[in-house]
Amino acid sequence: MALDRAVAAAQGGSMSSLAPAEFTIETTYLNTASHGLPAARTLAALQEFNALWAAGRAVPTTRDHLVPELRAGFARLLAGASADDIALGATAAGLIAPVVAALPPGAEVLLAEGEFSSVSMPFVHRGDLNVRFVPLERIADEVRPETALVAVSVVQSKDGRSVDLAMLRAATLAHNARLLADATQAAGWVPLRFVDADYWVCATFKWLIGARSVAFFAAPPEAAAQLRPVSPGWYAAADRWAELYDPIALPTTARRFDSTPDWLGVIAALSALSLIEELTVDKIGAHNRELATRFRTGLADLGFQSVPADSAIVAVSGAGDAAPRLEEAGVLTSARGGGLRFSFHLYNSVADVDRALAALAQ
Repeated sequence: MALDRAVAAAQGGSMSSLAPAEFTIETTYLNTASHGLPAARTLAALQEFNALWAAGRAVPTTRDHLVPELRAGFARLLAGASADDIALGATAAGLIAPVVAALPPGAEVLLAEGEFSSVSMPFVHRGDLNVRFVPLERIADEVRPETALVAVSVVQSKDGRSVDLAMLRAATLAHNARLLADATQAAGWVPLRFVDADYWVCATFKWLIGARSVAFFAAPPEAAAQLRPVSPGWYAAADRWAELYDPIALPTTARRFDSTPDWLGVIAALSALSLIEELTVDKIGAHNRELATRFRTGLADLGFQSVPADSAIVAVSGAGDAAPRLEEAGVLTSARGGGLRFSFHLYNSVADVDRALAALAQ
């Protein structure tokens, strides 16, 4: 009876995938917070280029002309940013490096308890910083005059809780502290404003359904001017082809923080971003949240406790051991921090909610 009530709650509407023609999924895939699924257009773009490459008619560098398009696409995800504010890299942690390096010894860095380690580790393991962890819900209140930097994920990887960036930004400005925001678990379904942080990092292989090898860094000129690239390579040169053997200068734009891109990843990320833009972040966000809300209602009827959050990520406390059993039933999730994490994205539907609830009820 509990399952019947849970499914009935979930079936209050008939929400289908937002892009059924782009995805052919053979499981109940609720694991975008770990890795997104590729769209058909992305697979087609990669297949087309790989055929040219295999035939000796192209090499990856011939797709370098796509990089400015991708840079501009990332800028559109951050309302108010421009392409000149965007640098490309491979990982969020790697792109945080210039921010870490710019801090003086002993500087206080404020982090949320339970923050994803790619955000916290660069600061913790520098070894000479005063790193302070505080509850996420209190992070704005904990900013003080001695705080040099606050680093936080917009949406928490572990349980989907989000930070009020506008409030946190006001607190950092009031105390003359910098703010670094990791948008990896938010970009693609949460609207973002460039002014809400000094520095932004984001990997693209999750909610942006892009490539594991592509991430971006963003900063306005005034904030970027406080940083120096850490071990820049040839791709970061002001005139990269002219300076291959005679380094002269770095660009004045954020491009000086670039690392050499994986051009196949650029193809994938740009193609994926085109789908995100066609559907719009607002529409995707509403879709994801509605599915997650339905799932939370069903969980409650089954007697499960989920972490309170208005999020596309639903964390079920203490249920991490159920992940292998659910996978056997064709429901893919992740075990995180002792809990079970479900994540709903544009390719999910109410049917996925029903199947996940049914599997949990077994």
